[in-house]
Amino acid sequence: MRRQPRSVPVIEGPVDAVIRPPGSKSETIRAIAAASMAEGRSHLYSPLDAEDPSAMVAAVRAMGTAIEDRSDPWVVDGLGEPRHGDLVLDANESGLSARILLAMAASSPNSIRIEGKGRLPERPMSGLIDALRSQGVVVEGERVPIDVTGQGRLWGGHLVVDCTDSSQFASALMLVAPMMENPCQLEITGLTGSAGYLEGTVSVMTRFGASAVKTVTGYEIDNTGYRPSDVVIEPDASSATYPMAIAAITGGRVTVEGLGADSWQPDVSIADVFEEMGCLVERGRNRLVVDARSRELIGLEVDMSHAPDGALAVAVVACFASSPTTLRGLGSLRPKESDRLAALASEIGRVGGAIKVGGDSLVIEPMTLQGAVIDPHGDHRIAMALACAGSRVPGISVADPDVVNKTWPKFWDMFDQLSR
Repeated sequence: MRRQPRSVPVIEGPVDAVIRPPGSKSETIRAIAAASMAEGRSHLYSPLDAEDPSAMVAAVRAMGTAIEDRSDPWVVDGLGEPRHGDLVLDANESGLSARILLAMAASSPNSIRIEGKGRLPERPMSGLIDALRSQGVVVEGERVPIDVTGQGRLWGGHLVVDCTDSSQFASALMLVAPMMENPCQLEITGLTGSAGYLEGTVSVMTRFGASAVKTVTGYEIDNTGYRPSDVVIEPDASSATYPMAIAAITGGRVTVEGLGADSWQPDVSIADVFEEMGCLVERGRNRLVVDARSRELIGLEVDMSHAPDGALAVAVVACFASSPTTLRGLGSLRPKESDRLAALASEIGRVGGAIKVGGDSLVIEPMTLQGAVIDPHGDHRIAMALACAGSRVPGISVADPDVVNKTWPKFWDMFDQLSR
């Protein structure tokens, strides 16, 4: 049952705060997968305790991995090779979990069904499915629910994956490649953005003892298996864009702890975008500072294909700039938890903003915004991005506020902290 809309508190005066976002969703889910394929005990420090990783935890438990996730660190007792019978695995609404589980299921000798909820049954899977079929895996269905019958280990060798729809197809195959019968030469085609997430996949694999070497066309991955490891999860850079945005909107300052300039996460680059819009940015080894005090926000034109999720926060900040903003390269936002381009246009328009969608681009004209009830379209990122506007505009509230639980269950506590 949906809760009543939640009013967003206006932040009186410039915010000045230190925030540590929750653990990276991308890194947590990848680490769960790698730890479950390592034979022995691993520890995951500062993981993201939210709906998407919970779906991954439940699925690998069903596949035989023991996980203690009631306190930090999480303790993962991996089995190496899968030891389970026929299964039904529920990825909930997590596209990343569904794709990794699909690849892991293909390495099993049993029949496994991957299911999901919300918009997940509409999200593309064909690039990954075609690659698995080329390895002799029987896959029934083109989108979840999908039935997979593997033949034990995947063969490996030269393997081509079309990532036109999502880089997650390649990440899923990379994560299972160390468990293949032979070394894998993964050729990646169609990749137009989000390549940074592949480097994040390599980062996790390396920390669990695997080897992935970048080539001209993709990656070469040895069939070394995984070894247990103790891994510290970075704060989530996508989540960090929202307190950064609040600093920009309120003319204040926010220090994001635990997220350094050398982070692999693509959305760390959103600080660079805010800098181009007029903010001062300080980059340390273990922190980022966005300072908009006594600064004027200006519009810009920028290709966001490398960090499309972060574009939502940028679009909202652009409403408060002194000149128009054009964000390009956002086609990958359509097949997400919502059609994020359409949802942004709808909800920015609802609060009186002027925004146009053209192909894979957004054009935002600065306007005086007004209060309204935001419909997040079932999407955690739409809810959090539009809530940022409420830090300055009275009368904004968010319907279905619990949708943020997908990646930041304490988002509203963070917002209340900033408003005090």
